[in-house]
Amino acid sequence: MTASVPATAGQPSQRIAQQILDFLSDIPRSREQPSEHPQARVEAIALAARRKAFLASSSLALPPGPLGWFTVLPELVAIWKIQAQMVADIAAACGRHTTLTREQMLYCLFRHAAAQAVRDLAVRAGQRWIVHAATAHTLRGVAHRIGVKLSERALGSSLARMLPVAGALGVGAYAWYDTRQVARTASGMFSREVEFIPVDRSTEVRARHVERDRAQAAREAGL
Repeated sequence: MTASVPATAGQPSQRIAQQILDFLSDIPRSREQPSEHPQARVEAIALAARRKAFLASSSLALPPGPLGWFTVLPELVAIWKIQAQMVADIAAACGRHTTLTREQMLYCLFRHAAAQAVRDLAVRAGQRWIVHAATAHTLRGVAHRIGVKLSERALGSSLARMLPVAGALGVGAYAWYDTRQVARTASGMFSREVEFIPVDRSTEVRARHVERDRAQAAREAGL
């Protein structure tokens, strides 16, 4: 099912959020088979993805000056596609691709860049992961928060494009680092057992989290 939000031109964060939601509507398939040595295969998959991300990002960042600003969002989408395929391949190598969900994909892609936005989608509990199913409304909210966070990074990326070659190398280096972080999150999740919580229970859990956060904020305000 495709989740969507009204398209709003001129708002970078909302444009990014819309791209994220469109992106989640089609989780990539993987041709990887479960590996007898999953960690070694995961490392090989991650290295190949980092190289692709570096080349794609640095190439799109080459146009200098204002022209380069128009490549920021296409660059993000191109990197997400590479990373999403990597996440799917890592899940498959670990024998988890058949249960890969939108929530897991969203968490793996953005855990390192927007931790607060995705924190209610998945949580590690000892030697397993608990993944909460999300409604379309919840996904829209998560995508919006990620969009706000990434729009700040996109501004810095657009400024880097003012330096034709050095800027492109810097943007490519960040894509390499970003992809490595996604791979680490995916490897950590798919190398362990996962428990899926349905939407009705997830709503109750999130409500408890909200009350917990409010109580904590009240205690801190009273100090």
